Amino acid sequence: MEKVRIDKFLWATRLFKTRSIASSQCSKGHIKINNQVVKPSKEVKAGDIISVKSNIITRSYRIKKILDKRVGAKNVEQFIEEITSQEELLKLKLYKEYQRIAVPKRDKKGRPTKQERRQWDNFFGKS
Repeated sequence: MEKVRIDKFLWATRLFKTRSIASSQCSKGHIKINNQVVKPSKEVKAGDIISVKSNIITRSYRIKKILDKRVGAKNVEQFIEEITSQEELLKLKLYKEYQRIAVPKRDKKGRPTKQERRQWDNFFGKS
């Protein structure tokens, strides 16, 4: 096997949880092969460089070997090598730190609990 579809390869190397997610990311233009936006049916070969846009950064991977069957997480390093620049990784680290500090964390989503509602009322001086 020398070539395989990009959506199948992304799924097999665990870059995406499902093949349909990998396919939709290709269709949206978030996946590039050798700096070319590709469709899900584009075939990849060993030596190609894949760029995957995620969150605020673009991760880059070099293909070492081709596979079409999904492998365990420990075995992924045999097939791809991450070549993302340090600047991009630093940008992601800073973004995560900002999210941790600036965005308040709540245990639940939706309506506030009775305790949270009382705290809000006390803060705003309502009784």
